[in-house]
Amino acid sequence: MNFMNITRALSDENRVRILMALRSHQFCVCEITAFLDLSPSTTSKHLSVLKQARLIEGRKEGKWVYYRLADSPQSYDMARDAVAWAERSIGDCPEIQKDESRIKEILENEKMKFGVDGSGISDEFHSLAVHSLETD
Repeated sequence: MNFMNITRALSDENRVRILMALRSHQFCVCEITAFLDLSPSTTSKHLSVLKQARLIEGRKEGKWVYYRLADSPQSYDMARDAVAWAERSIGDCPEIQKDESRIKEILENEKMKFGVDGSGISDEFHSLAVHSLETD
């Protein structure tokens, strides 16, 4: 069953883009939504599929949920193998490079506006930092 869940999770471009983004940083749902340029409900559905496949894990902080690659003992190897396969296959893809630039922009804007990486700041400021990027 794990194989089928992982195969399903990796069968969508946006879910692979999420995995590629999470290889170096954790993100809240609104940050993932911003770099994917999708609706929050669509982003949440993609995150749900990845979580069901045990490729990612989430933690709640205030009203925000932050996601990262799975690092629990039963999921760690599968998540790392999936990301390694994606990196070998599409790591130099223009869409992935565009995502990396967009993610860098999101993180830099949060840092410039609030002097932090987005975690540890109030819910109001976090929301403003990310969602103000959508209109810039």
